[in-house]
Amino acid sequence: MKHLLLLALLLGASFCPSSATAQEQTSYAYIGIEPEIVTNYLGQSATRLGYVRVMVELMVEDVDQLELVEHHMPLLRSTAIEIFGQQPEEKVKSLTGREDIRRAILAALQDHMQKETGAKVIKNVIFTKYLHNA
Repeated sequence: MKHLLLLALLLGASFCPSSATAQEQTSYAYIGIEPEIVTNYLGQSATRLGYVRVMVELMVEDVDQLELVEHHMPLLRSTAIEIFGQQPEEKVKSLTGREDIRRAILAALQDHMQKETGAKVIKNVIFTKYLHNA
């Protein structure tokens, strides 16, 4: 009896359309912007610059789009560096500011990919390391 119940559960799970659809839809891939980004940002005074050192990972909507992202990586890296360079010190050093920067980078990268390829391609931007001078 236990074996029949287990078999029924296994067969039911394998024929469940929602689990099969979920597996097909989640083919995300990750690719890092390498090397890590080290750049200056605006300090509190015009004579003082700060620096930030960040590892950025890109979540790509589909594994098949990784080659496309790699092809455009110089543009994507340059955009991330430019956005960091425009940030004031308060934003770079605060948690809410860091999230604003992450969102700005995501929007800019999606915009570039939309213009270059016709699709946003980039699903998310993740900072896996985030260091700044104090």
